[in-house]
Amino acid sequence: MDKILQYGRELLELELQEAQKLPNRLGKDFINACQLILSTKGKVVVSGIGKSGHIGKKIAASLASTGSPAFFMHPSEALHGDLGMVTPNDVAILISYSGRAKEFNFILPILAEMNVPVIAITGGLDSPLAKSAQAILDISIEKEACPMGLAPTSSSTNTLLMGDALAIAVMRTRGFKEEDFARSHPAGSLGAKLLNHVRDVMRTGDRIPKVPQTATVLDTMLELSRTGVGLVAICQDNNKIVGVFTDGDLRRLLLKKGTLQDNIIDVMTCPGHRIPENWKAVEALKSFNDHNITAAPVVNSKDELVGVLNIHDLHQAGIS
Repeated sequence: MDKILQYGRELLELELQEAQKLPNRLGKDFINACQLILSTKGKVVVSGIGKSGHIGKKIAASLASTGSPAFFMHPSEALHGDLGMVTPNDVAILISYSGRAKEFNFILPILAEMNVPVIAITGGLDSPLAKSAQAILDISIEKEACPMGLAPTSSSTNTLLMGDALAIAVMRTRGFKEEDFARSHPAGSLGAKLLNHVRDVMRTGDRIPKVPQTATVLDTMLELSRTGVGLVAICQDNNKIVGVFTDGDLRRLLLKKGTLQDNIIDVMTCPGHRIPENWKAVEALKSFNDHNITAAPVVNSKDELVGVLNIHDLHQAGIS
């Protein structure tokens, strides 16, 4: 068992040693690579074969999700029709540790003819790929972490790190924000928090608990039971809220010997907390927490009742 731990630690130490050399290699070529991506009017085409291809897919995905439209093109498929996806407005990132992937020998002249700039991620600084590139990102290593020196380990880690550095540097230069990130991840928890507004998750129609200001406590209690939201909005004829009545208000009223025949306008909480429909859902959650409440009526810009929201609605929408 000690041997297994030793093997794992040796690999990590070797890969970390090689990775620590990368920051000092970033210079004019890295700046040029970022500027090529930032200035392109088309997409970023990422290509590589073998382990480079697998990492290339991740780099393309990282670019696409951080504001730089990108896709992965397999070199073999490129030679059988997929090069048709590339336009003169694009920029290409070609990945090959040696810089001598034979497929690129056919692809590079076509990209040059189309005036598509090439960013090379390679360890072969004198390779055909490097010589054809407008920007060279050096991922060279002294030693693979594989004891036989065969399986890409340190080199593939360097490739991944360089791709991440490129994507995030471009993202930050572009001024890409959380809201932008959420738009490309609408199904995730971040998307739920940043994209959903109160109007998207509130209850509407007959699911809104409300009674007129002429109602009694009994009328309001029945409405509380019907909707199960935890509060009822007390409204004027024009749908303007004059107060709210909650489960807690009902309990406090009964403890004070109030009756179900009392007029609701005399015992309601006035004016009561309310939430604008155009707030982001995450703002509503913060408001609930700040005021130590679990539900509130929702109003439009005219302060008219348009819905109701409780904390369970937010949780069901993935906002917590």
